[in-house]
Order: sequence, then C-alpha cells, then structure tokens
Amino acid sequence: MTRFRVQEAASHRIDEIYRYTRDRWGNEQADRYVTGLFDTFDKIATHEVLSRPIPAEFSVDGYFFRYEKHFIYWKTLGNGDIGIVTVLHEHMHQIDRFQKDFGNEWKQGERERRD
Repeated sequence: MTRFRVQEAASHRIDEIYRYTRDRWGNEQADRYVTGLFDTFDKIATHEVLSRPIPAEFSVDGYFFRYEKHFIYWKTLGNGDIGIVTVLHEHMHQIDRFQKDFGNEWKQGERERRD
C-alpha cells in the first residue's frame, strides 16, 4: 500500500498555514483546513485525484495538485511512497519557493537513493 510522507519543507509550510488560518479565522477553521490537506495527501497516495507533472523546465521529476488556495508538490520516493515536498499558497511566488523547497528535498532524496 502506498503511503505518503511529509518532507521537512512541507511540514514547515503546513505549520505556517495552520498558524495563519488559526490567527485569522480560529482553531476550528485551521483544524478543518489542515485536516483537508492531509485527506488530500491520502488521495494523492491512493491515486484518487489526478495530479499534473511539474513542468520540465524545473528539471525535477514530480507532480502538483491544487487544494483550495494551495498547491501541493509531491514526488515518488525510492520505496514507492509519496513524498509531500512542499505546500505553497496560490499567491506565493511559486518559482522561488518551489526551487528552494523542492531543491532541498530533491537533493535529500537523491542521497537516499544512492545510500
């Protein structure tokens, strides 16, 4: 069974999303939104949703899926699990943040495959 694993950059982004949502709209809404993100991670891992490939100009093998106001970027890990690399808001400068988050996780994944 395919599982998902939240990578370090994604974990930080999810924490930021939770705090921002909690501060603006309260705990209940923050809980609901983050729970929805994790439900979406499950759907990605079980292929219940259709993700799009990351454009070739990024030179990484990965995919993205939109959940409400955020884009979830993910890749298949060496063991077949889904690695949730980062989660970015639609208004964030996607290219800069994506390259930073995905680049760090990509390098870590390459090291894992070589070991």
